[in-house]
Amino acid sequence: MSSVDLDRLTAALPDFDQAFLVTVGDDGRPHVVEVDPMFTAGAFDVGAVGGHTAANLADRPNVTLLWPAREPGGYALMVDGLAQANPASTVVVPTKALLHRRGADGSPDCVIFRT
Repeated sequence: MSSVDLDRLTAALPDFDQAFLVTVGDDGRPHVVEVDPMFTAGAFDVGAVGGHTAANLADRPNVTLLWPAREPGGYALMVDGLAQANPASTVVVPTKALLHRRGADGSPDCVIFRT
């Protein structure tokens, strides 16, 4: 069961547009692709992914979805999750979600969505 407050996450999503899916390759380097996640039934469907991303997910299903801030000083939305890929779509179940920005004094400013 997820400890993510899915109601708060759902309420935040309209404030964000395109997202990036971050996976990790065999060499430990991040692999980033642009996705258009749809949130339903407590999970994100990011659609079909390419071969490199699918290979990463097969070995390392822990991923991050990142929606950048729309304006300077705004919050970015970050969702960690477990991904499961199949040829038609990839589903990411959130395990952690938060809003993040750099505070006025340069320190992190985080709003964590947990139950």
